[in-house]
Amino acid sequence: TEAIGLYNLGQSCCLNSVLQVFLMNIHFTGILRRITVPSSCAERRNNVPYQMLLLLEKMQCGKCKAVGPTDLAQCLLQHRVRLFVQHDAAQLFLTLWNLLKKQMKKPELLEELSDLYTICIQEHLVCQSCSSEIKTNSTMLTLPLPVLDANSHRLKTLENCLQYFFHPEELTGQNMCFCEQCGRKTTFLQSMKLVRLPQTLTLHLKRFCFERLSPTHKLSHYLPFPQELDFNEILTENQCQADDSEKATWQYELFAVVAHSGSSSCGHYCAYIRSLTEGKWYCFNDSVVCQVSWDDVKCTYGHSNLYWRETAYLLIYMRKHPQ
Repeated sequence: TEAIGLYNLGQSCCLNSVLQVFLMNIHFTGILRRITVPSSCAERRNNVPYQMLLLLEKMQCGKCKAVGPTDLAQCLLQHRVRLFVQHDAAQLFLTLWNLLKKQMKKPELLEELSDLYTICIQEHLVCQSCSSEIKTNSTMLTLPLPVLDANSHRLKTLENCLQYFFHPEELTGQNMCFCEQCGRKTTFLQSMKLVRLPQTLTLHLKRFCFERLSPTHKLSHYLPFPQELDFNEILTENQCQADDSEKATWQYELFAVVAHSGSSSCGHYCAYIRSLTEGKWYCFNDSVVCQVSWDDVKCTYGHSNLYWRETAYLLIYMRKHPQ
């Protein structure tokens, strides 16, 4: 009944934070509990869904305040997920998801897992010379949201970041595309349209800035995010490609924040998660777990002059159920 911490095995704070976000999601654990148990010992040792299930049971059945994710870490090592190194939370989240998807054998569980996390986007490319249009559907695990615009100006709110992500962009110069109708490279207008949102929506704030010939640096400026999100109020009709029944489900409530403190080269992760059974917020800092307030969570909004302070990196929203 209590929130349980995970011991740090040596630079495993990122893994611990991402695991807590998975395992505190009762919709995910409902899927996890129905997996097929591998038949052999070797298969069980190397099966990520099974090892996550064992860790969940260890956390729920034990009387300790924290447990060690040693067996799962060894399992991940077999899948080339390195230990004792710093990981990027967004990349590790994707890696774990791919391993879960690959090793879940039941088709119905794979479908449920996809419905739980996968975002569907439609990309539109329109030639500015002949108006021919190309449409491509794709799926994403996270929405990678820039926190700066094209002119390197800071975006001021999460809603601004979402609007900017779906804002049309003109592809000119070196970014021009080949148009089959024109028979040459032309200027295209690129836009993203939202088709489907999952029950658990993960937003990735692109806080780490990669520039050619420059070291990676962290963008720590103040960027508030709300407890509730309604995509119908954020996006325009032109930015959506969904029917009314789908749009009716686009109301979300914040479930978790994976926060990063420190610089791009040396840092630490922790997770703030709202218990879906209690409605209380907890801070999961490796083996230490404590109840916190919404004001504590808001401390991850960021601060330009204090880059070593905790700054939100992944935001996980949960679809609101009708009353």
